[in-house]
Amino acid sequence: MSSIRKILIANRGEIAVRVMRTAQRLGISTVAVYSDADAQAPHVACADEAVRIGPGPVGESYLVIDNILDAARQTNADAIHPGYGFLSENADFATAVQKAGLIFIGPDADAISLMGNKAAAKRRMIEAGVPCVPGYEDADQSDERLIKAALEIGFPIMVKAAAGGGGRGMRLVQDMDALKNALVTARSEAANAFGSDELILEKAIIYPRHVEIQIFADRHGHVVHLGERDCSVQRRHQKVIEESPCSIMTPELRADMGAAAVEAARNINYVGAGTVEFLLDQTGAYYFLEMNTRLQVEHPVTEMVTGLDLVELQIRVAQGEPLGMQQEDVSLKGHAIEVRLYAEDPNNDFMPATGKIAAWRPADMAHIRFDAGVVEGQEISPFYDPMVAKVIAYGDDRETARKRLVEALRQTALLGPATNRDFLVTCLEKEVFIKGEATTAFIGEIFGETGYTADPINHETVALQAVLHFIHDRQQALARAICVPDALKNFSTVGAVQTPYSLLIGEDTYDLIVSSAKAGSYQVDFNGEEDLPTIHVETHDNEQVHADVTLSFNVNNQICKSRAVVDANVLYHALQSSNQALFLSSTNQLIVTDDGVDGSAGGMVTAPLHGRVIDVFVQVGDKVEEGQKLAIVEAMKMQHEIFSEVDGDVVDVRIISDQQVSVNDLMIEIAEKEDEENS
Repeated sequence: MSSIRKILIANRGEIAVRVMRTAQRLGISTVAVYSDADAQAPHVACADEAVRIGPGPVGESYLVIDNILDAARQTNADAIHPGYGFLSENADFATAVQKAGLIFIGPDADAISLMGNKAAAKRRMIEAGVPCVPGYEDADQSDERLIKAALEIGFPIMVKAAAGGGGRGMRLVQDMDALKNALVTARSEAANAFGSDELILEKAIIYPRHVEIQIFADRHGHVVHLGERDCSVQRRHQKVIEESPCSIMTPELRADMGAAAVEAARNINYVGAGTVEFLLDQTGAYYFLEMNTRLQVEHPVTEMVTGLDLVELQIRVAQGEPLGMQQEDVSLKGHAIEVRLYAEDPNNDFMPATGKIAAWRPADMAHIRFDAGVVEGQEISPFYDPMVAKVIAYGDDRETARKRLVEALRQTALLGPATNRDFLVTCLEKEVFIKGEATTAFIGEIFGETGYTADPINHETVALQAVLHFIHDRQQALARAICVPDALKNFSTVGAVQTPYSLLIGEDTYDLIVSSAKAGSYQVDFNGEEDLPTIHVETHDNEQVHADVTLSFNVNNQICKSRAVVDANVLYHALQSSNQALFLSSTNQLIVTDDGVDGSAGGMVTAPLHGRVIDVFVQVGDKVEEGQKLAIVEAMKMQHEIFSEVDGDVVDVRIISDQQVSVNDLMIEIAEKEDEENS
């Protein structure tokens, strides 16, 4: 056995921090690696030592094996933990680590190589007798052969990248007309994400659950499973909510699926932590999907119901120790649910969001765990996955865990970039989820073709936003004054102090007047909307607008709480009331001039997000039609297609392939075709 003294974590963000937490508890020193974009990131501050490995793009930093090995040599690390993503399932990396005389905290390269390719893995599982989805996983990758295979399988089918996961390079195809484009886009996305454009086809299982079994194996021949996780709630094949145990699992089915997962691991001489993923259909039949040869993002729910630290088990197995448990020693107690908090805008087709975190205030509650990789003031970069934190709730039963998780999200404030917090709360509150009936079709069925749209902002909420601006403005003014008694803070010789506001919230502008005759009492009137009654707002606390303070308000006799902070003239606001919890941002247009262009308008095609141009399909002089594909921009590991909003002629193209663009950068200009009826 080899005792590990110092671990280099070849990753970033919350998983790096999470591995460091266990390592340091075990008395093991830790080394962080970081790119230029992550120089001030929490995982760097958390580590005992840190080494720069390159610029922001992953291809120049976190994916450069030589740079990571150099960092290990510089710091005399004797082991490397790959986390998940990046190089965690790269067989060449595992081999290089071992050749360098270091301990790789993960499985052997042969197992990674075999299970990292969906086609090879599926062939091996079929040989081992593990149930698999009917499909095509052969070497011939020509369009002709794939089209023929699709016809043999029958639609609908799934097109998948053979070399990766996480929803990248994956497309659901309903008919032959959509297949050709799906092959092109899946290949492109797979090649960019995983360095391989190999595809497999599978029969689409309709309305399944995505259930995975956590397995652990040591070098002494012991293999156990640690129960299951239900990861059915997904958007674009990326997991959104995970829980353990699965709400419809029976002891018999758990034993059966667990045995299949253990056999899959034994068949390839697996060592360490792994996850065998299955599709579970409505009849109780299950099919092998893939095996992830690493720690999973959702491992905390297994930790909470088993009481085990999976990172500690990984380290002990890597040192050559036996697992120290038999299958009969594993038991599941209670229920745990995890959600992934992303920097993305659900109201804009879940586009990744970037920018400065103005405030980060996770809820402080019993039975709630936050695995986070962000701090206040940090910039969310376009280079990496948009997940900023995981929130995990535990309860003696599923409903207790669910309620705790909803409350924790409501009490959490992440202000600055758009987030999916409100979307997560909405999902957790849907009746289908409450009943434990959600399948992989849940999000599509609940939110339909148009996707998620937040409830309209009511006038009471807008009024509160205006009062927060008023309080902040007065706070700033008083800070410049020598001394003002409380009794004179809102004193005016001509009656109540009246202040006009023109608030931009999202794409809507609200003109209103805030009046205050005394501190703590306000009335808000909307200009030009005489049918709207005056809204009365009262505060119950010391009035200071900053994220360290939770303010209580009475808005037209409804009690709500707020955390708010102003950054660069934008007021960010976390609102919690009896019937809603939402994040808002607003700008007072009476004091701020917007010089930028926000989004594409007509023929001015601007970048919807920070990213890298993958392809450009038009050039100057081309005629285009509304809905025609113009370009593809990749950001945070996903590709986003850009379409024309108008008919017209291309008069300017300012982008080329492999170019970096920032949000609102002008990419293409189209001279809009005149309406013939008006010409």
